Amino acid sequence: MAATIFLTRLPLRWKGEWPADLDRRALPWFPIVGCLIGVAGGALYWALTYAGLAPLLAGVVTVAALTWLTGALHEDGLADVADGFGGGRDKDAKLAIMKDSRVGTYGSMALILVVLARVGVLATLADPRIVALALIGAHAFSRGMLPLVKLALPDARLKGVSADQGRPDSARALVALLIGFTLAATTLNKLHLDGGTVSLAVMAVSAAAVWAVAQLAKRQIGGVTGDVLGAGQQMGEIGFLLALAAVVPAST
Repeated sequence: MAATIFLTRLPLRWKGEWPADLDRRALPWFPIVGCLIGVAGGALYWALTYAGLAPLLAGVVTVAALTWLTGALHEDGLADVADGFGGGRDKDAKLAIMKDSRVGTYGSMALILVVLARVGVLATLADPRIVALALIGAHAFSRGMLPLVKLALPDARLKGVSADQGRPDSARALVALLIGFTLAATTLNKLHLDGGTVSLAVMAVSAAAVWAVAQLAKRQIGGVTGDVLGAGQQMGEIGFLLALAAVVPAST
């Protein structure tokens, strides 16, 4: 429930006091919540295409609905990272820009590009079954990588979303990664790709995209913030979808 409250805007409320270590304990559940988000998106896309909507329009509505469901949490992080890394001269300036609630040119362009990429992939895949499996795998795997990023990098701020959650232990980070990997591998297996190598390649592209954001953050601001985690999730999701779109037409 804690992971769902954090990652979505569903009207759930925690009864009683919020335990101090609950944020850390919720991290392994991130890929499971991501899987459920993907299921919701896949079900909506399926219903829209069944109702006669073209793949492109169904993709637009699906991406919009998923953005609403998650409260644009990760998209906001991506925009802040793009503005901060693109416009800040040093670490302090970058962190100050990232904390600003306003969205600048770099952030706006980043949001436009990721939305176009997601809609484009859904329209390219087109088939409702493939789209549903793609969304489940992408949302689960990208969120399963986040605890590992938090474990590997120090917090760039002493206070903030990431710092307040605390650093996960290696066991929780590994569990989250294994759950995300298992869910993604299961969905990719249902697409009957050419052996496990192709599925591993899709996940490798997604993991590389997340890790690239993490390493960039380490160089730019010395560590991780909540915005960096959001940007990592977005890049991991896009990497997964793009890689899948590149192999599915030739493999199914």
